Amino acid sequence: MTSTNIQFSIAVHMMTGLAASSGHRCTSKELAGSVNTSASFVRRVLAKLSRSNLVRTAKGKSGFCALAKSPDSISLLEIFQAVEGSGPFAIHDYPVQRSCTVSCGIKSSLGTVLGRTTRAVQESLSQITVADLLNDIKKKR
Repeated sequence: MTSTNIQFSIAVHMMTGLAASSGHRCTSKELAGSVNTSASFVRRVLAKLSRSNLVRTAKGKSGFCALAKSPDSISLLEIFQAVEGSGPFAIHDYPVQRSCTVSCGIKSSLGTVLGRTTRAVQESLSQITVADLLNDIKKKR
């Protein structure tokens, strides 16, 4: 059983799809078709992207979504922060078992690891744009 959150990869897929549409205003149904998921899931992810000013959306019968900025100015870090929030993993909040050495120290140790991991992920994602992904995809076709 895994608790991996796929919203980041879905959001990047959608943002790259919007970039590929060259200004065409896509519907959530069209994006859902590209991702092969439900339009309601796509709309939930779009809401997060919209709150972060990465996409523009309009609801209703003539609803649409489009990139709010050029693909070369949208980093994967911005998308990650819009849909995932803080970091690559979370530290549990179970109470400390005082009689256990590991239980007494694990949160502090994991906190250090989390800080280093978060900085590494952010550094990497900040250097890749939606345009970079779109160019890579076009090269492979």
